[in-house]
Amino acid sequence: SPVHDLAVSGDDLAIATHGRSFWILDDVTPLRQVGAAAATAGSWLYAPATGYRLYYPDAVDKRPPSGQNPPAGVLIDYYLAATPAGPVTLEIVDASGKVVRHLSSAKQKGAKQPPEWPDLIQPVDTLPALKGMNRFVWDLRYDDPVQIPDAFYAGLPPRGPIVLPGAYTLRLGYGGKTQSAPLTISADPRDRGSALAGLRQKFDLAMEVYHDQDALHRAVNEIRAVRTGISALSGKAKGKPQGAALEADGARLAAAASKIEAVLIQVNIKGSEANLNFPGMLNEQIYSFSQLLDDADTAPNQQETETYAGMHARLGTQLADWNTLKSTQVAAFCQRAREAGISAAAASCP
Repeated sequence: SPVHDLAVSGDDLAIATHGRSFWILDDVTPLRQVGAAAATAGSWLYAPATGYRLYYPDAVDKRPPSGQNPPAGVLIDYYLAATPAGPVTLEIVDASGKVVRHLSSAKQKGAKQPPEWPDLIQPVDTLPALKGMNRFVWDLRYDDPVQIPDAFYAGLPPRGPIVLPGAYTLRLGYGGKTQSAPLTISADPRDRGSALAGLRQKFDLAMEVYHDQDALHRAVNEIRAVRTGISALSGKAKGKPQGAALEADGARLAAAASKIEAVLIQVNIKGSEANLNFPGMLNEQIYSFSQLLDDADTAPNQQETETYAGMHARLGTQLADWNTLKSTQVAAFCQRAREAGISAAAASCP
């Protein structure tokens, strides 16, 4: 098709074609650095264009005949001279030196929630590592909190908060070497001074929710591991002098741990719409609340602050109960098992 005009707008190239159509090449930043990249014989990490802190949709209906939106996030381009023998890593580091996101080309393990919603955009957290040019789109989020295997949610699993505007550094690890490149994240250009102040407050609250989710998920995973270990120890106790007493203690401990777990997470949910039949517990409530914070660059309102304070207090009570149970009764149970000649090494014993 004949091309009648070319125009560079920021870091994009717009191409007008015959027939009143146009095509946009998103982000020509790598082309501006091609000379420097060609001068190296190894890998090359391109300095990315400025990213903007925006709220990208989690679901896009691509069925109607329409154009394709730009990728949702910051485009990170890098060149590998050869197919890597080991994993390629990428770290995004904030101005204080803290790693906010760690990514790798190694395949990520862990159960994935079944894709029940066809329009839901599944986040990509595995780096491409091919010989030649590679591109990864960072969604501007922190690392995900620890996940609970086989947990179901109404949308995407819990994710890290969106980073604040500011200066960041990319660190690409490849072949035993590390390359760095600066990255600037700017606020939504439609925001003004008051909105930026509110954004900081919203971010602080999102980080508190993020840490609570991580602590809750770790506790649930730990409860399940300990309960599995108790069951294994109880099975080994059969026929031993103190076997009957250990089995009874193990059953009481498992029941006490399950009681705490049932407050932390709705254990009856086996699908993403099972919350229609079972009430959401702390995990589901905090998850739903976290989704509300991805709405606008505004300060949290009073209802949001009070709602979070209530959930945080209830979570703190359950975590304290679990830590007490673990450090006292579970520890004593494991000690009695050892005294009875039963190995507790693989039973998640303290």
